[in-house]
Amino acid sequence: MRIFIHLLLLSPCFLFAQGSTESAKPPVFPPDVRIERDVAFLAEGRKERADLYFPVKPVAGQLTGAVVHIHGGGFTGGRRDSVRDINVCANLARHGYLAMSIEYQLATRGKGSWPQNLQDCKTAVRWLRVNAKRLNIDPERIGVIGGSAGATLAGLVALTDASDGLDPQEPYAKVSSRVRCGVMLYGISDIAKWHDTPMLGKSISEAPALYKKASPVTYARAGSPPMLLLHGTADDVVDYRQSEFLADALKKAGATYELVIIPKAVHSFHLQPSQRDLRPLVLGFFDKHLAR
Repeated sequence: MRIFIHLLLLSPCFLFAQGSTESAKPPVFPPDVRIERDVAFLAEGRKERADLYFPVKPVAGQLTGAVVHIHGGGFTGGRRDSVRDINVCANLARHGYLAMSIEYQLATRGKGSWPQNLQDCKTAVRWLRVNAKRLNIDPERIGVIGGSAGATLAGLVALTDASDGLDPQEPYAKVSSRVRCGVMLYGISDIAKWHDTPMLGKSISEAPALYKKASPVTYARAGSPPMLLLHGTADDVVDYRQSEFLADALKKAGATYELVIIPKAVHSFHLQPSQRDLRPLVLGFFDKHLAR
């Protein structure tokens, strides 16, 4: 018999405080990875920035794949250079990918961030394509990864397309924001089955259609990019059934996916949690789906 860990209903204030506490810690970057900090990628006047992690051992004359990384923080906080985010991006760079760790519009008390937060993530994909020559990347080999709230946004980047009406108008309006694959670490797949989120500015009871529109499960369909879903059974922030919801929807649609449930893993793990080294799994997934 499978034991389900029930969701701990955290208030938006607590989630905001999580991001604020972590932001006080200075980032520690690995010395073996070249990083370009504070890159502007959004429209003029936006303050959000990105960090670029370049491949440690690029192969001369060959283009590399790229991965957009989206941080967590309950849609109200978090940062692009936390321990988890540096771990993920550095491992991608060591494995030969260019990683782009981004910031995006955050919700504040009384003001939601949807759909601007998703559109910022899609703009990052477009920015990579526009700058592919300078970065020495293949514009057709771009993936996305995120954790927690960032996983929800990563799932939406991967599973939505222009026909869903969520692509930004500017900048780079004529550039595709499609990705080849996506990885979600302990993400919220059906927000209406989680709890009210400040991202949307309204409660579930006030705007059920809005919660559906902002949930990755809504966009599972045949032909969706391959998805890798990872979740721990001891997660008391986002119940691991959230990943099962999306896996079930992708299976029903006939889409390609892999669901990995990690016994005893808690929320917010990176690619090297104590329970299991996830680098072979995640990097192997990108190798398979971002192949030349």
